Amino acid sequence: MKKRKAWEAIRPYALVLPAMIGIALFVLYPVLYLIKLSFYKYNLMNKDKSKFIGTDNFTQILSREDFYSALLNTVVYTVGVVALTMALSLVIAVWLNKKSRFNAIVQAGLFTPHIISIVSVALVWMWLMEPSYGILNFVLKSLGLPPSPWLQSSSTAMLSIVIVSVWQNLGYYTLIIVAALQSIPPSIYEAAALDNASKFKVFTKITLPMISPQLFFILIVMTIGSFKVFDTVKIMTGGGPNTATTTLVYYIYEFRTNSIGYASATGVVLMAIIALLTFLYFRLLAKKVHYQ
Repeated sequence: MKKRKAWEAIRPYALVLPAMIGIALFVLYPVLYLIKLSFYKYNLMNKDKSKFIGTDNFTQILSREDFYSALLNTVVYTVGVVALTMALSLVIAVWLNKKSRFNAIVQAGLFTPHIISIVSVALVWMWLMEPSYGILNFVLKSLGLPPSPWLQSSSTAMLSIVIVSVWQNLGYYTLIIVAALQSIPPSIYEAAALDNASKFKVFTKITLPMISPQLFFILIVMTIGSFKVFDTVKIMTGGGPNTATTTLVYYIYEFRTNSIGYASATGVVLMAIIALLTFLYFRLLAKKVHYQ
């Protein structure tokens, strides 16, 4: 009996132990090692010359204009992707809310870009946005509109990256919102109809509050993911032209060999920014989320 009680006491911990070991090895240890490296002048090509320099890397970060440029680019990208994706996902989800065979086909088509490799997506969009022979400029010319340089100009490159990211992620978040809409009890809408509530009031007073947990989840996940964008920028622009699309993660990537300490410090700053934004979201918006 004593052995059985002892096993029942430790069984929950034994079951979660493999997961906790994985988190410790692949999450906690890398984070702690990153923080450690941020206090060193560390050269990957010559480890013997590595030395502890305290907070010099962080001081250097705050005094460099290219860091603030990368931060601004990341903020612009994040605001554009999050705002456009959430707005379009909500509109399309409301349109697809009714269960039908046609809507199911549309949902499958919308979700397809999300499961395609980002390399394939980026290469296709680079072809579409080619200034001289791309389909997008061909369409613009056909409509009597001036062509766009897209990825070739510092004024339109970030917008082009945002368009690609929104297109790829739109279907995934649309399906989340559709599932949330379909989980709302019909009786609530029936009660609103009996009160002669307008469609606008039904949407703002019933629909939005009922799907607010999913919208809050999407907001946090998309913000974190957008601040960590790298692959799209790497493939499509390489941070250019003229560093117009150099985001924080790509900025860190550029120091991967000769300034590991500085790159690590920038990673710590990025981690702090994401943690601060997440805290602010929970602080300012969590109370407005309606849980059934």
